[in-house]
Amino acid sequence: MVKKYIVKLTPQERQIILTTIDSNSTPKTIRKRCNILLLADTSAGKPLTQSQIMTRCNISNVTIYHTIKSHCQKGLTHTLRKRKHQNPPRKPIVTDEDKAQIITLACSEPPKGYARWTLRMLTKRIVEQEIIPAIGRETVRKTLKKQNCDLTSKNAGASPKTTTVNS
Repeated sequence: MVKKYIVKLTPQERQIILTTIDSNSTPKTIRKRCNILLLADTSAGKPLTQSQIMTRCNISNVTIYHTIKSHCQKGLTHTLRKRKHQNPPRKPIVTDEDKAQIITLACSEPPKGYARWTLRMLTKRIVEQEIIPAIGRETVRKTLKKQNCDLTSKNAGASPKTTTVNS
């Protein structure tokens, strides 16, 4: 079988890879790509096969193929860059506007007959008021926690996590 992509590293590229591997701030995925390129390098002698690299680095065959292909087509800097999604994989359930409405609701007076809001009551009220069409209790809890809003105190409506000291 003829290899489609062959890795030939220059001494400068090899040095860049070695310093990248040695850096403490280098992510695990970038280190794996560096190891793949070093093991597949033909300029340093006979390179390992893809199956040997796969067992040695504990990486799938596809990852090895894509790393080598990326290096041959786009260069070392492109291969070793940290990839960022242009759009996050999921849109956030709660927008900033929704957060404000949830916090306002949590800080308001609880329903008649209750001393304070519970997560179940808040979740139900959020859906009833159509702030968000469907939301789970855990999402409401996390939203309130990020804003330091405490439902356990009787003065939950006063301000998020305020403490008073009696003198």
